[in-house]
This record gives sequence, structure tokens and C-alpha cells, in this order.
Amino acid sequence: MLKLLGSIVVTIAGGLTGMVIARSYSLRPVELRYLQSALQMLETEITYTATPLAEALGLVAARADNRVAPLFEQTRAELLSMSGCTAGEAWENALRKFYPQSALLTCDFSILRSLGSALGISDSRDQSKHLRLAMEQIGMEINRAESNALRHVKLWNYLGFLGGLVIVLLFY
Repeated sequence: MLKLLGSIVVTIAGGLTGMVIARSYSLRPVELRYLQSALQMLETEITYTATPLAEALGLVAARADNRVAPLFEQTRAELLSMSGCTAGEAWENALRKFYPQSALLTCDFSILRSLGSALGISDSRDQSKHLRLAMEQIGMEINRAESNALRHVKLWNYLGFLGGLVIVLLFY
């Protein structure tokens, strides 16, 4: 009886581990889409309504999905803190806090970092170009992330449970 209970626990633990890994593959395209949408809102605020950057970041944070809103809210807070940092530095600091909690990869992080260097240092047309470039790059990453998710989500779900079963069989 105890062996059976242990076997069930090991199999379930393996399955849950696989599901956690699979979830990271399925979350990345979702977060990238939300990020692309938020950058579109930021571009609209900067280009068409000529909203100051700190205020535009706050508006985007209020309207963006909860998964990406902290990036924009933290950047706004850094800009308004009177610490003397530039918009690029505020973006970089907020990005460092946001990145570990997200499902984004290093390539996504580098796209966002390069965008930060252009924020707040040029006119609205130039910033719009940089935002559009970042949105295009994120769009390409969305396509890659979706294809990876299609391949890896089922794989990791099955591998988790099968790995747990293999461990159980090894101990019997």
C-alpha cells in the first residue's frame, strides 16, 4: 500500500514538473502580445497626443494587462522619483526588476533594452520609429514563441508524467 501511494506521488510530482515547464512555453507568446500592445499604446500617446513620457507610461500601465503593466508603472515611478536618472536608465532599472518575474527570454530582454536607449532623448517621430522597430522585432519573436509552444507544451506535459512513471519503474 505504501509503495502504491509513493508511486502515485512520484508520478504526480513528475507530471506537475512537466506542466510547470510547459506553462513557461505557453506564457511567453501571451506576454509578448501584451507587451506589443502596450508599446503600441505608448507610441500612440507619444506620437499622436504628445503626452509627456512619464504621463504616457502611467496611462499605458493603467490600460495594459497586469502581466506587463508593472514594467511601465515602475519606469514612470523611476522618472518621477527625482533621482536624476534619464528615461533610458529608468527603463533599464524597471526592466531589470520586471524580467525575472516574466516568461521572457534573453532575446526579448535585449529588444526591450535597445528600446530603452531611445526613450526620451529624441523627438516623437524618432521615438515612434524605435517603438515600431521594437514592435516588429517582438512580432517576430511572437511567431517563434508560438511555434515553440506548439512543439514543447505537449512534449513537456507527456515527459513529466512519463518521467515520473520511469522513476517508479526503476524503484520497483
